[in-house]
Amino acid sequence: MDASVEPSGRSHSLQSDADNQALDRNPRYRIHRSFRSTFLPTSRDIFVYLPQAYEEQPNRNFPVFYLHDGQNLFDGRLSYIRNSTWQAHTTADALTAAREIEPVILVGIANTGVDRMLEYTPTTDFRLGGGKGPLYGQLLTQELLPFIGANYRTLQDPQNTAIGGSSLGGLISLWLAMEYPQTFGKFAVISPSIWWDHRSILSIVKNTPPNPKQRIWLDIGTGEGEQPVRDAELLYRLLLRRGWKDNETLAYRVIPQGIHTESAWAARFGNILRFLFSR
Repeated sequence: MDASVEPSGRSHSLQSDADNQALDRNPRYRIHRSFRSTFLPTSRDIFVYLPQAYEEQPNRNFPVFYLHDGQNLFDGRLSYIRNSTWQAHTTADALTAAREIEPVILVGIANTGVDRMLEYTPTTDFRLGGGKGPLYGQLLTQELLPFIGANYRTLQDPQNTAIGGSSLGGLISLWLAMEYPQTFGKFAVISPSIWWDHRSILSIVKNTPPNPKQRIWLDIGTGEGEQPVRDAELLYRLLLRRGWKDNETLAYRVIPQGIHTESAWAARFGNILRFLFSR
């Protein structure tokens, strides 16, 4: 296998209650409650974390990284497993301070619980249903991005607009890459659920005019099972055939012993940021 390998991150530490309380006091952390859409019936919270430079440079605009499953990014009290988050804000702050990445606004889009599968799937599976991903894409592009752009100083061109997620969030991020190349230019496709609807996403990628200038991070952990690893390899090879350049516009990483958990994704979030937002 040509892909690079990286540590699994099994030992990534849990977030503490003190960390959560510090987040409450951080003026760079904002929550927009019950964001409503005309495309989908369920409202959702939007979590925004601003880089330090946002306060220090009031005339500057910043790139934005939109992330699905926003409950799991910052605050351990909201996460699927208590205190097991991506620690996205602390990782971004540390890498920015070290001048390894450019300052970036992180926007977490909360999932809607029982409707998560419905919204994060671009096609309908004959057994599981789903298939409201296109409406979710309209929510993002026609409602959320304009809302963030109106309320924050953002760079709004595709090269400065990224989107990503894990599992079904990785699946819908890949679909968005194919559907909205004029909006999103960078993608994090993390442990993607390629299996959905008989791997229909592979046909979508194959039949969509490629835009290999996009930057795509793709990863999978060997602890997630043999089939997910094979599926990720199929996607990787397909993207190469479609024109993406290995380790230039496409980063494919196989994580030894990497598992399907928030802590595992937290452990590689720094490398994701380095690939998508390096200085």
